[in-house]
Amino acid sequence: MAADAVSPGLDTARIEQHREYLLRYATLQLRDAGAAEDAVQDTLIAALEGRDRFSGNASVRTWLTGILKHKIVDHHRRRSREQPLTHDDEQNEAEAVDLLFKADGHWQTRPRHWGDPDQALENKKFIEALDLCTKNLPAKTARVFMMRDVMEMETEDICKALNITATNCWVMLHRARLSLRECLELTWFGKS
Repeated sequence: MAADAVSPGLDTARIEQHREYLLRYATLQLRDAGAAEDAVQDTLIAALEGRDRFSGNASVRTWLTGILKHKIVDHHRRRSREQPLTHDDEQNEAEAVDLLFKADGHWQTRPRHWGDPDQALENKKFIEALDLCTKNLPAKTARVFMMRDVMEMETEDICKALNITATNCWVMLHRARLSLRECLELTWFGKS
């Protein structure tokens, strides 16, 4: 049976029309334009080769994004094998987090009211501020944050992909959230 018979209308042009969206998504996740382009290219090739498996239960964009998420995870797995986190990175990150708190464990500066987070996520300028703040995180910490909070991956899958323990994952995730909170207060919420 031909692919078009299984998925009528799912031709190259219909798949290709989502390239720009996929590239934005991949760039936000990978923080590297070249790696993002590679992941999108791999996604489009996989989609074309597997379009006969597209059931139509989801939109084409959702289906392509799912494929792209797997390509991004594969990229992170390769990178985690190539660039281990150094002790100095962990120590600098821990010192930066410690500066956010007083000796009794309370915040140095009380967090501001952020308003409606869902509305902020729809704002393109907020996404740009979040992207900037994410780029300032240590690479492995940023990967853990993106995989867990953006890609909504399970901790076990993140640990396998990055070859880390669950405890290490949660510590990096906690540090990422603290650092992002501080950065967003300065670059986004502090503007009002």
